[in-house]
Parts: sequence; structure tokens; C-alpha cells
Amino acid sequence: MTTLALTSAPMRRLFDRLDFAPRPREAKLAVALAAWDRPRSGRVAPLISEVLAPSVAVFVRAAEPRDYALERDDADLPGLIGALPPGARLSAAPRRRRAALLRRLIDLVVDRGEPVLASFTSREPDEDSSTIDLVAAPVASPEGRVCGAMIAWQARRPATVGPLPTHAVGDHARPILFALGGSQALAGAVAHRLGVELAPHEERDFEDGEHKIRPLRGVRNQNVFVFANLTSSPGQSVNDKLCKLLFFVGALKQSAARRVTLVAPYLCYARKERQTKPRDPVVTRYLAQMLEAVGVDCVVTVTTHDLAAFQNAFRCATEHLDVHVFFAHALKGRLTGRRVSVVSPDPGGEKRVELFREALERTQGGPVGKALVDKTRSLGKVTGELFGGDVAGRTAIILDDMISTGGTMARAAAACRAQGASEVIAVATHDLFVGGGEVVLSSEAIDEIWVTDSLPPPQALTEAAARGRARIAPIDALLAAAIDRCHVGGSINEVLEHESIF
Repeated sequence: MTTLALTSAPMRRLFDRLDFAPRPREAKLAVALAAWDRPRSGRVAPLISEVLAPSVAVFVRAAEPRDYALERDDADLPGLIGALPPGARLSAAPRRRRAALLRRLIDLVVDRGEPVLASFTSREPDEDSSTIDLVAAPVASPEGRVCGAMIAWQARRPATVGPLPTHAVGDHARPILFALGGSQALAGAVAHRLGVELAPHEERDFEDGEHKIRPLRGVRNQNVFVFANLTSSPGQSVNDKLCKLLFFVGALKQSAARRVTLVAPYLCYARKERQTKPRDPVVTRYLAQMLEAVGVDCVVTVTTHDLAAFQNAFRCATEHLDVHVFFAHALKGRLTGRRVSVVSPDPGGEKRVELFREALERTQGGPVGKALVDKTRSLGKVTGELFGGDVAGRTAIILDDMISTGGTMARAAAACRAQGASEVIAVATHDLFVGGGEVVLSSEAIDEIWVTDSLPPPQALTEAAARGRARIAPIDALLAAAIDRCHVGGSINEVLEHESIF
């Protein structure tokens, strides 16, 4: 039937969803629409007296042009538009913006003679952001002429980190999640917390190395989140995965997805974010241009290599989830009673380390020191001997965005031991572990390794975790809360500080 695409542009700007001939999945709205439909008997609309649906309001044309009077209210209208006595005009409702939207919706229903399923995002000054779902259906006067509309409504507010109640929202209200490139484990855990299932898709690799990928469920006018594991894995290079991702987002947009958000906990090509030599490529910017070209509306990532470069590269919306607070809470019990210093393994990570140090001071309730290991990389060689800060007799926590080969961590750990650190904990968000991570896992200078499950852990890391040498901290609660805020509305910053994600 007709959808938002066939509605006037002003109406599309007012409502997030606007569908004719609706079939709502929410029990309350579905019951109201069914009760409206039963007495029609083939007519355009039932008589006002025949509408016996529970939890609905009925508005009819008022004497004033383009206004409606309240005929009957069983729908808790004060929660929607404020208190309105029977017979009062809709334009007199206390919540004027919502009343104006409702009046425009009733105009549309009366003009078209069809029921409508609509939703809009409301941000009232005195309450949290919420999404209002409405069913509006035409009603007729005793002479049989369409003269107004029946209204049923319900509100959805940003959910907590736990699963969304399955009885409270319909399919159109839920985010659609796809998992590409080996991200199924993490995406599945996030989907479980959100109370949804991963949507199916098809992937085919042809003999000549070309790819085909497509969604296997409808996405028209839907809010879609695509998880992508953008690192090389057996049988698939990072370039293969990136190519498939671009094709898949293009297919979603071609299939009329309303909004596509890429959830890439580890964003590939983020380490080449600036020119360090003449004619160097700025690959982070090129990556952003490719993603935007196929229609990505928002990019969500976790602890990117350089936050400023990430934010400046993209013109679409971005959400950066930094886990320094997450790790500070995760390590709270481990560090009880210890003197601690946080160490940056290179000058580029100094700001990240400072944020982590401040978070640790809040969780530990005492001062935390800071140190820096000098590092210069050129033509694949790492140099630098300077060490600044005090780690003597302390637990040194080396913080980095990723462990790739592990050489940087091992080198920094050896420097901390040489400066008298009593123990060394290596902490990183992403466990790339190129070459199996033998360098860092076999380093005698490192007592313990902490990482997240932003990437599928390699076997060597899993075995190290089984021996107690490594800890893998899950971030599915963090991602689920962030996706819920992106989808329904709310503050991402509050998510990063909320204790329920730890």
C-alpha cells in the first residue's frame, strides 16, 4: 500500500513513520484497529456510535476550520496532549506541539478515508525523549459521512540495558540487526539484550573472487544496524569484508531502509589517519568517503585509534564508545589496596591514558600515577628509550587501543619492569593478535592481559584466559545500550558512565 514515500514532504518531516492500511503488532493498537474494522461492513468508516474499541479517543470536526472537538476519551489523552474536557477543541490542548501533530494526522485520515499507523519522536521539556505510536482511523456521522477519527496511542521510551519487553513494541519499533564478517557471536549477544533476533542474509563468493551479498528480510522504512568484523580472518581478508559491507549497505538503501547504522567495534584502516611522509595516503578519510557513498547514515565504533581523526574524517553521524570507564570499573576489585600508575606505551596515547587515569581515581578513591614510554616508528622499525613517570613499587597498567603483534606492549612492559614496577597489566580494547600474539602472551614482563570481545578472540588468547593469564571483558551490554539510544533516543554519554554495562 502507500507509505511515507507517497506522502507530502511536510508530513514526512513531522512523522517518523506514516503507513496506510496498517497492521500494527503492538497489542493495544492492534486491538483498537480490529475493533474499528469489525463494524464497517464494507463502508469507508463505521459510525461514531459503532466504535466500541477500548482505550481510544474520538475526535470530530469542530465549527472552527481545520480543528476537531473531543467526542469521547478512553485513551488517557492527558498523557498525550494534556487534559482536555469532552467537547473541547484539539487546538486548546495544553501540549500544543503534540496536538498540532495529531490535528495534521486526523486531517490526513479524514481526507484519505483510510486508517494510518504513524509515529513521531517527542522531546518534551519535562520528560525524557519518547517515541509516540498512533493508530488513527476515520469515523462517520449518522449520515454516513467521514467527520473525524478514532485515535489510539502508546509511548516508547529509551530502554535500559536489559532486553526490551517483547509485548511492548512491534517489529517496526525494534531495530533490525545484521551480522557480517564473523561478527555473529558479539552481534548475537547484543541482539539477545535488545530482545530481537539477528536478521538473515545471504553471502556468495564466486569462483573469480567476486562477491554477492543481500538481506533476506524486508527493511523498507526500517532502522537497520549492521555489525561488521573488519579484520582479516581465515578465508577472508579485511578488504573482502569491507567490499561485502559496502555492497550490503548499498543493497539495504536500495531496498528503502530508512536509516543504516554501521556498528564496527574495530574500524579498519584507522591507523593511517594523517600524512607522516610526503604523498602519504590518508586512508581513514577515504574509508569514510566510501561508507558515506553507499549510504551509511551513522558509524558506531569502540576506542578508535585517533578520536580527532575519526570525527573529522566522517561527514555522516558518528558515535565513539570509549571504554576507559568500562575498564576502570572492571579492574576495581583487581586493584584494591594497590598503588597504581597508568602507562601510555607511546606519546600518541597520552590523552587516552589521562582519561583512564581519571576514571581509575574515581573508582579507586585515591591518587593514580601516570607514566609515558617514548616510541618512534619509521620504516617498520620502533625506536625510543625515554621513560617518564613513576612506576616503582606500583602496579603498572599499560593502556592501548589495540594489541596487534604485541611488540609495543611487550616493549612498554619491559620498560616498566626496568623502572621498578611490582607488576604489569596490559589493557587494550581490541585483540588483533596478529601472528597469534606470541610476543605479548610469552612476555615475562606482563603478569596479566585484559581485552574486550570487540573481535573474536584468537585461540591463543582463549587458552591464556583459561590459564588465568588473560581476561576477556564482554562489551555486549555497552553496545546494546548504545544501539537502543541511537534507535529510540537518549544520551550516549550516559551509557558510557552507567554502572549496568560493567
